[in-house]
Amino acid sequence: MKPILLFLAMAAPVLAEIKETPVDYTSAGTTCEGIHVYDSARTGKLPSVLIVHQWTGLSENEKMRGRMLAEQGYNVFLADIYGKGVRPAGPPGSAKEASKYKTNRTLYRQRLNDALAQLTSEPQTDTTKVAAIGYCFGGTGVIELARSGAKLNGVVSFHGGLDSPTPADGKNIHCEVLALHGADDPHVPAADIKAFEDELNAAGVKYELIKYPGAVHAFTQKSAGNDNSKGVAYNKEADQKSWAAMLEFFGRVLK
Repeated sequence: MKPILLFLAMAAPVLAEIKETPVDYTSAGTTCEGIHVYDSARTGKLPSVLIVHQWTGLSENEKMRGRMLAEQGYNVFLADIYGKGVRPAGPPGSAKEASKYKTNRTLYRQRLNDALAQLTSEPQTDTTKVAAIGYCFGGTGVIELARSGAKLNGVVSFHGGLDSPTPADGKNIHCEVLALHGADDPHVPAADIKAFEDELNAAGVKYELIKYPGAVHAFTQKSAGNDNSKGVAYNKEADQKSWAAMLEFFGRVLK
């Protein structure tokens, strides 16, 4: 190889290669199958993000978000709350599975913390820079994870449930909270939003609640369609703005 060509080859940047590796781990005696996602071209410890899935279970949507974050330089782990192979088909099955955890927050917190432990055990994880995000059911989950006292720098809830079943648990939150909410979401009552804000205010938690006008539930999910009258619908503007808000939040809490 000619010297100039050799120099150019050596100077060329290493191309990103996003790795997605299924990972089996155990939670309360149940085998779960999460996915570790990262850019193999990046070296050293990386700021890291746990992603908690919507009520259908770990799906292509979370995988896509994981890749998007990995491309931004984050080390990512996709949690599996339901357990290996448990992927409900259709709303009835999803509602039944999700209710097992929404009505048993202790179990939910256990699954969340075990997924977080798997993330922090990965060699790429900078354990001083860890956040969690979640969608719908998972949006509720990341707030529960914070309420459990988990060591985190921040959590981001995308169109999650904002109820406050145990307001006193707000005192266990040691990180910042960002809630990204559809202003017209019929599935999250105003009373729940008030209870959420009252809980965090009483505990002195630093948080921000952003409401997107014209957006209903599941506004980041393209599979939700575009009919707001159904109460769930994709909203491109809210999707893009909420993602940008999350990245700005990470730029601050994970810097």
